[in-house]
Amino acid sequence: MTAEAPNTTGADAVPIFLRDCWYMATHASNIRRGGLRREMLLGEPVLIGRMRDGTAFALRDICPHRGVPLSAGRVLAENTVECPYHGWRFRADGVCALIPSLVDGQQMDASNISVRSYRVREQDGLIWIYMSAVGREAAEARTEPPKVGVPNARPRWVESQTFACGIDHAVIGLMDPAHAPYVHGRWWWRVQPKVKTKHYAPLPNGFVMTRHQPSKPMYGLLGGDVSTEITFELPSTRFENIRGTWAGRQVDVVGLTTCTPRDAETTEVTQTFYWPAWLSFIKPFFMALGPTFLGDDRKIVELQKEGLKFNPSLMLIQDSDVPAMWYHRLKKAWAESVRTGTPFVNPVQEKTLRWRS
Repeated sequence: MTAEAPNTTGADAVPIFLRDCWYMATHASNIRRGGLRREMLLGEPVLIGRMRDGTAFALRDICPHRGVPLSAGRVLAENTVECPYHGWRFRADGVCALIPSLVDGQQMDASNISVRSYRVREQDGLIWIYMSAVGREAAEARTEPPKVGVPNARPRWVESQTFACGIDHAVIGLMDPAHAPYVHGRWWWRVQPKVKTKHYAPLPNGFVMTRHQPSKPMYGLLGGDVSTEITFELPSTRFENIRGTWAGRQVDVVGLTTCTPRDAETTEVTQTFYWPAWLSFIKPFFMALGPTFLGDDRKIVELQKEGLKFNPSLMLIQDSDVPAMWYHRLKKAWAESVRTGTPFVNPVQEKTLRWRS
């Protein structure tokens, strides 16, 4: 048996936040027409809004004039954002459209002033923002945001909680296959540990636990012949694609878990589930148990934080912690690729893992 320590210190330490990546910023339903919302992403203040014509956009939430948050302003009918301090107006691309205090004869071109804009993609009821590396703001995106693999994907159930931990601990805690009997066990939800064998394979930017028959009884809600596959892709996206048969018809349920780093010590974890409209009878089950189980994961990282205050040496072991090892290797390879401008090479290799949980 071997052990591996995550690379968090030293000259070749991996950055806390990965760049040139898409992050799930918020649900599209949170941004109405003419609405503005301030979010922290990777420690940066980001204004997420929607123009009067329905276009979603994202700008650095700092007016370049006097530093006031633009999110405290308003969206005008002409589809610009007005700063609340001096009325400077900015288009969705960040370019200044008007400086009201200028008078005739003052030679200043407002269009030469801009606030940073971010690429935005609205899909599957989510708003994704591309956080580029410094100096690469104008470069083409290296990837596309994750896509929910069902037709006409619409969020049916959402639960979001703020974890008082850095992105790495949030991601590793949620992909950990051995914690369920201890973190989630209750008198009404007992999990008897047993040996599990799962096959993994690489993906372009991550890895997949290939399709298999799940062991949890709750999957029986989807009828017979149920199978699932679980994927992880950088920077912090997990899909569970569940397939079953109900009344002779195939049914797909997709669970998307996103970890959004708000700053170095705060991560928002959001679970979004998608299913066909006719399957709505399963929603009460998610409403009853979903917040509880996600809350269990939140509470354990808060407890973990008490130990991490003392900067202990940590380790990852075979086989149950191999997904966590892969995460660190993927993150290191991606960061190196961004730093050097070379193609990303996935370090994960196909493997079968065994553990008891």
